Amino acid sequence: MKVKKYLAPSMNEAMKRIREELGSDAVILSSKAVYNGGFLGLFKKRSIEVIAAIDPVSQPIQTVMKQKSKKLPPKQKMASHINEGDKESADLLKEIEGLKDMIKSIQIYSPDREYPGKLQKIHDYLMEQEVDISLRSQIMDELLEKWFVFKQQSTDEEIQVWLEEAMFGILEKVENGKPGLQKKYINIVGPTGVGKTTTLAKVAAETMLKHDKKVAFITTDTYRIAAIDQLKTYAKILNVPIEVAYNLEDFKRATERFSHYDYVFIDTAGRNFRNPQYVKDLNEIIHFTDEMETYLVLSLTSKQKDMEDIYRQFATIPIKQVIFTKADETSTFGAIFNFIHTHKLGAAYITDGQNVPDDIEIATSSQLLNMAFGAKKYERSS
Repeated sequence: MKVKKYLAPSMNEAMKRIREELGSDAVILSSKAVYNGGFLGLFKKRSIEVIAAIDPVSQPIQTVMKQKSKKLPPKQKMASHINEGDKESADLLKEIEGLKDMIKSIQIYSPDREYPGKLQKIHDYLMEQEVDISLRSQIMDELLEKWFVFKQQSTDEEIQVWLEEAMFGILEKVENGKPGLQKKYINIVGPTGVGKTTTLAKVAAETMLKHDKKVAFITTDTYRIAAIDQLKTYAKILNVPIEVAYNLEDFKRATERFSHYDYVFIDTAGRNFRNPQYVKDLNEIIHFTDEMETYLVLSLTSKQKDMEDIYRQFATIPIKQVIFTKADETSTFGAIFNFIHTHKLGAAYITDGQNVPDDIEIATSSQLLNMAFGAKKYERSS
């Protein structure tokens, strides 16, 4: 048995070197965190020390092939040594080439599946939740490092804690669940069909009922008559005033009328987000000032790519946070983590129904994790 010690900055790097030198059949004998370097005992660098071994008798086929290939002449030279009637040699050469092709295909397919049994279930769950491959790999690398550091003896419950800690770390890099409402004007933007008007009414109702604030509505959604009527209905239910702004002058007059209100909630038109004219129209109707907070509304039933396209279209507007809607209409929540990780933009609220003022939650990091893992956790081993 061949035994070798590796010192690497991370378990992922150690595993990479082990696979390159010993092959995928290598066995991890032990692993531990070590600290070296530093100055006067301080600022030491953390590394992972891994001892791995391989039984030469059971080395993977690619290792054996690599060793044998050194003894064999190149393909062109080998072919010249095969006699026309030497069928056995010709079959051997064909078999070798077939094995090489098979090994290449295995190496291309295997990186996403090389996890110990318990970790593989987590990986499969992250795939089911549609977590991007780059983010998924980052999470699995962190779990894999802990898996070997803790001698591969951790329980399902402990591994789940690792997963939640890893994803919590991603969420905590941005500000989630702290909708500012520190400015007077609260603006809601987004494409058609994501529930902007209903969401606006929910946030306004929460501000009135929970914080006892005086609020008013302005709608610039003159594109659809039904949208104006919908917000007027909410305004009547909540007993708050509403103004309709068809242009920038109307908008300024409305803000002057509501100058003595605590908050003014602004509803915008839902249009085709792929049309740049939509965002241009917003700038012509709404006076974006330092006194305004803008929230982008995204539906969790949308495709990930559509979310990315929507964000890029609205990037010219200063977006404070995102509001995710229709959580009750999907069973996958990876898009939330993908979006936050990619754009470093936090979530303010998450909605899960049509009821006003209910069916809305402040999107704290803990709430987002509960949503992804609370109702349906990945299948555990028996």
